[in-house]
Amino acid sequence: MGRRGELAVFRETFARDPEEPDFPFLFHVRGNGGVGKSTLVRQWETTAREQPSVVTAFVDDDVHDPIEAMEAVSARLAQQGHPLRKFDKQLVVYRQRRHQAESTVPAPQAGPAGDQPPPAPVASPSSTVAAQVGLAGLGLLPGVGAFVGAVDPQQVALGADRVRSALNMRLRSHDDVQLVMNPVAALAPFFLDDLADVAERCERVVLFFDVYERTGPVLDGWLHDITFGEEHGSLPVNVQVVLSGQLRLDARTWGDRLGQVTEVCLEVFTEEEARTLLTTHGVTDEASVELVLRLSGRLPLLVDMLARSGASAEGGIGDPSETAVERFLKWEPDPGRRAAALACALPLQLNEDVYRAAVPEPAADGYPWLRALAFVSTQAGRCRYHDVVRAAMLRLQRTQSPTRWQEAHRGLADLFGQWREGVEAGIGPDVESRWEDATWREHRLNETYHRLCADPRTALPEALHEAVHAVDHDLATLRRWAQILGQAGQDTGAPALGAWSHRLEAAAEQDGTGVVALTVLLTSAELGPSGRALAHTVRAREYRVAGDHERALADYEVAIGIDPGVSRPYAGRGETYRVMGRAEDAVTACTRALEIDPGDEWAFGSRGDAYRILGRYDEAFADFARAIELDPQYAWAFGSRAQVHEALGRPDEAVADYTRAVGLDPQYAWAFGNRAYVHQTSGRLTEALADYSAAIDIDPQYEWAVASRARVHHLVEHYEDALADYDRAVGIDPTYAWAVASRADTYEAMGRYEDALTDFARAIEINPRYEWAHTSRGELYRSLGRDEEALADYSRALEIDPAYEWALTCRGLLYRRLGRYEEAVADYSRAVEIAPPSLGLVAVRAEMCRVLGRHEEALADYGLALEDGEPGAWLFAGRAQLHLCLGRHEDAVADCVRAVRSDPEEGWFAALYALALWMAGQEREAAGTQLRRATRLLSAGADDATEDVTERCGVRRPLDDLGLLRDVLLSADPGIAPLLREVEAALRAAEAQGA
Repeated sequence: MGRRGELAVFRETFARDPEEPDFPFLFHVRGNGGVGKSTLVRQWETTAREQPSVVTAFVDDDVHDPIEAMEAVSARLAQQGHPLRKFDKQLVVYRQRRHQAESTVPAPQAGPAGDQPPPAPVASPSSTVAAQVGLAGLGLLPGVGAFVGAVDPQQVALGADRVRSALNMRLRSHDDVQLVMNPVAALAPFFLDDLADVAERCERVVLFFDVYERTGPVLDGWLHDITFGEEHGSLPVNVQVVLSGQLRLDARTWGDRLGQVTEVCLEVFTEEEARTLLTTHGVTDEASVELVLRLSGRLPLLVDMLARSGASAEGGIGDPSETAVERFLKWEPDPGRRAAALACALPLQLNEDVYRAAVPEPAADGYPWLRALAFVSTQAGRCRYHDVVRAAMLRLQRTQSPTRWQEAHRGLADLFGQWREGVEAGIGPDVESRWEDATWREHRLNETYHRLCADPRTALPEALHEAVHAVDHDLATLRRWAQILGQAGQDTGAPALGAWSHRLEAAAEQDGTGVVALTVLLTSAELGPSGRALAHTVRAREYRVAGDHERALADYEVAIGIDPGVSRPYAGRGETYRVMGRAEDAVTACTRALEIDPGDEWAFGSRGDAYRILGRYDEAFADFARAIELDPQYAWAFGSRAQVHEALGRPDEAVADYTRAVGLDPQYAWAFGNRAYVHQTSGRLTEALADYSAAIDIDPQYEWAVASRARVHHLVEHYEDALADYDRAVGIDPTYAWAVASRADTYEAMGRYEDALTDFARAIEINPRYEWAHTSRGELYRSLGRDEEALADYSRALEIDPAYEWALTCRGLLYRRLGRYEEAVADYSRAVEIAPPSLGLVAVRAEMCRVLGRHEEALADYGLALEDGEPGAWLFAGRAQLHLCLGRHEDAVADCVRAVRSDPEEGWFAALYALALWMAGQEREAAGTQLRRATRLLSAGADDATEDVTERCGVRRPLDDLGLLRDVLLSADPGIAPLLREVEAALRAAEAQGA
């Protein structure tokens, strides 16, 4: 009874158009405990569901962060036939990515043409300042609170920029990084999109958030943002939000919008309302009415409770200090029910199983009676007492018999412990898997609460140990444990538990990684050795994920020192070494972890990748196979094994493993990108474009995939498409030097040389040690005839990396063209030493040695170069000239025959054949025939082919080579002079014709 006005206020909204400017879309029901807030909003929900095409979602204090709130709304709407499918799917992806971010890290994939790794990230000053502000709020800065000097702000901050950089290496997808770093911002748009779809199908959607005094601190910012559309988008106009709690809305969050909130303030009943309710329940005699009014203080909950209990003044008015709860118990005639009502106040929540375990045998069938009591609310098959009544009943029991209080809580703790063990039997021994199971967590939470209530002092160390596990799972779980500590402290009158609750809840709010909470826990003298070891291990993981490897290693070292028989810190230390590039140390640490726990698939995966880095591929394959055997859904292991196949030159096997990875995880943008890269390097450009596009569809901000797709567009000469993708990649990351330099390469291919030079300069400004960009710009300068600038760029590239073969080769070619043959030979020799012998480089060095008169070196290089399965005609021609210089005329003829057969249309080769025939003393007519043939070919424009050969192979102009031969041949046979003059004339005529 009562609250007719408040019911009408809400009911009338269904007769109004949500498009009206003053439509009440946000309600806040406020009042002290027991005034009927939950009852009212439940009546509002019933009213809403009575309307045609209206769906509702009711959320209470079972949620501990916005993600859980969105998940709860999704579940409630799904029960009414309106699932939020896109949000649910993205929520699954988030949990996968969070696990992936916290575990093994894929090695960074190099982009085509020499992508440069980013510089090591450092904590930003702004992140450190933010951390200092947060620590001050916790009392953790020197001179501010109890934990003076306990935490270094720089240690806590890590820097959001640093974390993002580290996660970029792990997830290789911008969207995945955002999902892990800021899941609320990443998930909220999907939630709002789905909610908009539901709102389009329904007349109205109403979201209720009860017990908001508890959930408001973690939901305020998110709810404000989605309600008013300031960050994540806004709710549709036909979605109403109802908040219900004891406190005023926080002005720091809602201050600028309080004028748009419809406040419904509930007070205690007026005397008339209280009397009306009592009359409804048949309480009419004035003495009984006066007694109820006095005991209840007209608090609606207590009025209703006493009215339903058969209120009567018979037996006396009672002790003036008597409470409403005590009177309620006196008025219950059944002693079994009285005992049951008291016993069922002990659990935080109860179902029929908990009820039967908690109450005396005579009352075992009384669960329906209990559920009908005025102060008991029911949701999702579970009951809970109203806080006002429960607190009074707990206080009564604790003061009447502390011994029975302890025994009852121990019995409930044992009950939840048995249920927990039953769940464990189905899960197995893996601790992480247990914490992933919601039912196991619920039993463990209740068990912890009751042990704290039974004996706060002795149960606190184990509760703090569980809090470390909670941090390990996620911060929402930590908040649950913190609240349980606070609830147990309140229910037992133990201020130490309340203090711990406050510290941990504050830590969870100030830090998104758990570092602060773990550091706070490590200040506790109550935390035992195993708990301390776990806290150091979990904190080390957070440091590793953030890229703070030295602190991670320090924490792992401490954890191992405390408890050397646990595998996890060894595995974590191994993973840290691996991402630091210390692969040998990684193998050692992971091997020790596997000696302790041979079933750790994560350690197998980490060691497998360390073996890959070391080039120990057989061992890498074995470890990845074992990791996959232990966890056939281990997508990362398939992706990492694919990298081993790549290293061994097995592109088809690599593609197969990447395909398995994306089959297990269709949102695995990194695996799509890597598979695309394998297709690209294998010449399957159509497939490469498709996979790059798939990666980009998953993550539109995946700059590496966008730039790599641009490279494929370049390779197929779709230059405009390439420029569009390069522009997009640079727009995502303006400091992406490889994308800028590659765009320059595309500009060069389009003949836009000034644009190309501008981009090369920009790439070098971004990364002054980018040797590929220096060398590429050098090549452009060389093609433009700006030789000194080209040499300067080549030389700068070689200052950065003295073993950069491409720069050595390019500089050698330019030295050759400039006639600086000694320097050319030096560069070619250095290039040949660095790389596996390149027959092309050896061949060009042979030519340079021949020109310099270093005949023995030239002869050796020609021999090596001609081992190629299909040597070019120019090689035979070059060695033929060398044979002529050495007087080995028959060998010269043999090589000329090979050159002419290989390229019968080349006039210079025919002329060289004529000279060799003459010097070999063979028929002069044959020499004349070859000379006439050479003259014909040269005059027909075959000199163009000669120029092509010259550019391609680094051979000098034929006239220059003829000049080298003239003196040698004339010295050996002066009679060859007329033939030499005719060859020279033919070559000059051909050059003149070509000009």
